[in-house]
Amino acid sequence: MEQQAIVAIAVFLITYAMIITEKIHRTIVAMLGGLLVVLLGIVDVESAISHHIDFNTLGLLIGMMIIVSITAKTGLFTYIAVAAAKKAKGEPVKILVALAIITAIGSAFLDNVTTVLLIVPVTFSITRQLKVPPFPFLFTQILASNIGGTATLIGDPPNIMIGSAVPELTFMAFIENLTPIVVLIMLVHLPIFVLLFRKRLRTTEEYKQGIMKMDVSELITDRPLLVRCLVVLALTIAGFFLHQTFHVESSVVALTGAFVLLLLAGEHAMEEAFTRVEWTTIFFFIGLFTLVGSLVDTGVIGDLAVKAMELTGGDLVATSMLILWMSAIASAFMDNIPFVATMIPLIQEMGNMGMQNLEPLWWSLALGACLGGNGTLIGASANLITAGLSAKEGHPITFVQFLKYGFPFMLLSVGMSAVYIYLRYLL
Repeated sequence: MEQQAIVAIAVFLITYAMIITEKIHRTIVAMLGGLLVVLLGIVDVESAISHHIDFNTLGLLIGMMIIVSITAKTGLFTYIAVAAAKKAKGEPVKILVALAIITAIGSAFLDNVTTVLLIVPVTFSITRQLKVPPFPFLFTQILASNIGGTATLIGDPPNIMIGSAVPELTFMAFIENLTPIVVLIMLVHLPIFVLLFRKRLRTTEEYKQGIMKMDVSELITDRPLLVRCLVVLALTIAGFFLHQTFHVESSVVALTGAFVLLLLAGEHAMEEAFTRVEWTTIFFFIGLFTLVGSLVDTGVIGDLAVKAMELTGGDLVATSMLILWMSAIASAFMDNIPFVATMIPLIQEMGNMGMQNLEPLWWSLALGACLGGNGTLIGASANLITAGLSAKEGHPITFVQFLKYGFPFMLLSVGMSAVYIYLRYLL
C-alpha cells in the first residue's frame, strides 16, 4: 500500500475515533481532519471542491433549514401538537400515539432533527399538565423521527447524501421504495408502544381538563406569514416531486423555496433565519466529504470494495444483507453520517467492478443507516438532541435506559426491512 494511502487511513481512523468519543465537537474534528489531508497533499483543493464536497447535499440542507426556521416562528408546529392533544381529549396514551405519528410525518418532510426540536418542548408542556413521565413520549418520538425520516429523500441526512450521489434515485423513487416499509414499521411499532407504556401513562380527569382548556387559536402568532410559509412549503415539496421531470437538482428547489420565502417574509427575517441554519452541521459535512475523498483518491475505497465482493462472492442477496445489517449495527454505535459518506463511494466502486443492479444496495444502505440510529442513544443526532432537552428539564435519559428499549425495536425494524428488501428486489 502506498504511503499516501496509509496516511489517509490513519487520519480517517483518528478523526473517526475522536468523533465517536465526543471529547471535541465533531465539526471541529471533521474540519481539522479534512484540512489535514489537504495540507498533506493527499487531496488538492480543486479536487475537494469539484469532486468530493457535495454541494447538492449542502444546498438542500441549508434551504430546508431556512424554510423550517421561518415557518416555526408562526407557531404552526406548536399548534399542531396541542390541537392533537385536545383531539385525543387529554388521554395520555392517545396523545403518545398522535405525537408519534406527527413526528414521523414531520420527519419525512422537514428532517428528524428539526422535528424533535419543535415537538419536544411542546411534549414537556403536555406531560407537565398531565403529571405523567415524559420518557415514554420522548422515546416514541425519537424512534418515530428516525423511522419517518427514512421515508423520503429529505427526511434524514443519509438519504440526502445517497440521493445526491445517485441522480436516478429521485424524490419519488425514495417515496415509492422506502415509504411502504416505513409505514408498515410504524404500524407494527405503535401497538407495541401502547402495550409497553400504557401503565405509566395514567392521569386524572382534572388534569385532562387542563389540556382541553388550552386555547390553540392563540398559538398562531403571525397568520399572514403562516399563509406565505404554507404556500412556499407546498410549492417546494411539489418541486421535489417534479425535480427530475424538469432536470433541476433538489438543492436548487430547496434554495429557491428558501429565498422566495425570505423575500415574502421581509428583510428583518433574513438575519434570524441565517442564525438558525445549523452551520456546525454544514461544516461537519464539508470536512467529512474531504476526508472520505482522500480515501477515494488513494484507492482505499476501491480496495475495500474488492474485499467486500470477495466476502460475498459478488452475490447480490448476500451483499445487500451485509450492507443492511452492517449499516444498522454500525449506525447504532456511531454517527450514521460519516458511515454513509464512506459507504457511498464503496458501493459505487462495486458498480465499476461489474455488479449490475446496485438499487437493492442503495435501499439497504438507506434503511440500515436510518433505522440503525434507533439502537442506542448515540445512534442519531435526533436521539442526542432529545436527550439534551430532556436533561435540561430534569429528566435525564441514560445510555442503558435507551439501549434497553431502543435496541430490540431497532432489530425488529431492520429485520422487517431485510424481509422487504429480499421479497421486493432479490426474490
